[in-house]
Amino acid sequence: MKNLPQKVRSKKLSSRVDLTAMVSVSFMLIIFFMVIGELSKSKAMDLSLPEKYPTCLGDYSSDCYSGNRLYTVLLGENNKIVTYAGLLYSPIQEPKETNYSKNGFRADLNFVNKRILEYSAATGRPNRGAIVFIKPSNKSNYGNLIDVLEELRLANIDTYAVIDDFTPEETKLLACN
Repeated sequence: MKNLPQKVRSKKLSSRVDLTAMVSVSFMLIIFFMVIGELSKSKAMDLSLPEKYPTCLGDYSSDCYSGNRLYTVLLGENNKIVTYAGLLYSPIQEPKETNYSKNGFRADLNFVNKRILEYSAATGRPNRGAIVFIKPSNKSNYGNLIDVLEELRLANIDTYAVIDDFTPEETKLLACN
C-alpha cells in the first residue's frame, strides 16, 4: 500500500482578547464625567430675607416685607452712584447721589449698617446686618462694581446680591440725579 498523505491540520490561534486598554479608557471616561458633573452644579449663596411686617393686612404672604434691612445701590455712567435704604416706595433713607470717596459711599454704608444692626438687636435678632442690592446699569463700568464690593467687604457686609433689572423709578433716579 502506498502512503497516503496525511491531512495537515492548521494550528488554532488563541481567541483571547486583551481588554486592558478598554478598561483604562472606561475608567478615564467615568472620572471625566464625575468631574464634569461636580463642576456643573450651581453654587448658591444663602440670602437671609428681611423680616415681615407683623400686621401686614393680617397675613404673612411672601410679598409682605418691611424692608428695614434693605439697602440698594444703583450704579450709573460716569461713576454715578445713587443709594437708598428700605423700599423705594417707602424709603427709610431717601435716595441720594454720593461718590466713591471715604466720606461718601463708605461713610453712608457704615452709617446704614450700624442703624440696621441696632434695629436687629432691638427686635431680638442680633447680628443681622444689611442686605445690599447692587444694581449696575448697562452704562456703568466693571471697576465701579468692584469698588462697591470692596466697600462691602470693608464694612463686613456679606449678604448682598448683584441684580441687573431696574424698575422704571430707579431708571428715573439715575437719569435725574
